[in-house]
Amino acid sequence: MRYTFWLLLLASLSAAGQKNKTQNIVFISVDGYRWEELFNGMDSSLANKRQYRKTDSAALMAKYWAGTADERRVKLMPFFWKTIAAQGQLYGNRDWGNNVNVRNAYWFSYPGRAETITGYYDPKINSNGYPDNPNTNVFEFIEQQKGFGGKVAVFASWDAVDRIVNRNRNHLPLINPYEKVQDGGLTEAQELANELQDYMPKYYGDEERWDMHTYAIAKSYILARHPRAVYIDFGDPDVLAHSGRYDFYLDAAHYIDQMIGSLWNAMQRDPFYRNRTTFVICPDHGRGSGKDWVSHGTSAAGSNNTWLAVIGPDTPATGAVKTKMQLYHDQFAQTMANLLGLDFKAAHPVGLSIPAVTGR
Repeated sequence: MRYTFWLLLLASLSAAGQKNKTQNIVFISVDGYRWEELFNGMDSSLANKRQYRKTDSAALMAKYWAGTADERRVKLMPFFWKTIAAQGQLYGNRDWGNNVNVRNAYWFSYPGRAETITGYYDPKINSNGYPDNPNTNVFEFIEQQKGFGGKVAVFASWDAVDRIVNRNRNHLPLINPYEKVQDGGLTEAQELANELQDYMPKYYGDEERWDMHTYAIAKSYILARHPRAVYIDFGDPDVLAHSGRYDFYLDAAHYIDQMIGSLWNAMQRDPFYRNRTTFVICPDHGRGSGKDWVSHGTSAAGSNNTWLAVIGPDTPATGAVKTKMQLYHDQFAQTMANLLGLDFKAAHPVGLSIPAVTGR
C-alpha cells in the first residue's frame, strides 16, 4: 500500500509538472515572406538589379548588407535573431536540410492560410476567390473551449481573411481592411488606430490595408481587451513583392520584425500575458527565386518552401534548428491547440502537432 501511494504521488506530481504554462496564443501570418531572407538576409543579386528598387543602392546596402549571412539576417530582422533565436525556435533553413512546406498543391494565399489554421489541406480550396471556408479553424475551436469564450480576435491586412476564417459562420471578432473596432468604451489608442488607417493611400485598393495600421489596431485591442487567442495577418511583403519592389519588400520585413518585437515586449510587460504567452509566426507560402521572386504558385518553383518561428514558455530554446527534418503547415493548428492544453478536433482530419515546439 505504501509503495502504491508513492507511485500515485509521483505520477500526480509528474502530471502537474506537465501542465502547460502557455495560457495565450498569438499567431502571426507574414504573407509571402521567403525563407531565403529570413535565414540569409538581403539577396544582393536582387538588390543590385535596378528594376527591383528605386532606393539608392548605396543607401540600401548600408541598411541591410553585411559580409556574412549571420550578419545580414540580424540587420534585416533583429528581433527574430536576437530574441526568438535566443529564446525560441526557428525552422526552415533549407541549406541545413531543415524543411518547412505547405502541404497544399497550389502555393498561394487562401489555400496556404486555410491549411495553416484548419490543420487540413482541402484540395477544393483552389483559388483566392474561394467562398467561405467550409472547414473548422483552430480559433473558432478555441473560442468554444472553457475560458476562451469572447477571448478570441482576428486582425487582417487582406480582406479575404474573413472568408478564410468564415466569420459568417462563427462570428469571431475580425477587423478586416478599413473596418474599425466598434465596441463601446474604446481607449484613446484604439480610437487613434481606427482613425489613422483612413489617412494613407490605398496602395492595393480596398482589399489590402497597410500592415502598420493592422498592427496598431491589433496592439491597442490586445492591451485594452486581453484576448487569449489572437490571429494577426500581415500582407505588405507579398503586395510589395508582386510590385517588383525588392527594396520595399525588405523594408516591410524589417518593420514587421520590429512590430512583432514591440508587441512581444508590450505583452511581456503586461502581468496578464507575461511568461504565459506563445507567439507562432509563419508565412502562408514562399516565393520563387531569380526573376520569379515576384511571384508564387506552381509556376514559381520553390514557392511551397516556408518557415516557422515560435517563442513562448513551453517551447525549448533550441534556436535556429539545424536538424534535418520535414514540417508541414497542417501541423501548426494542432500545435497551437496543444500549447494551450487542448486537443483540436474537427469533422475533417487535423495534422499532428510538433512535439519539439510543445515541449512534449
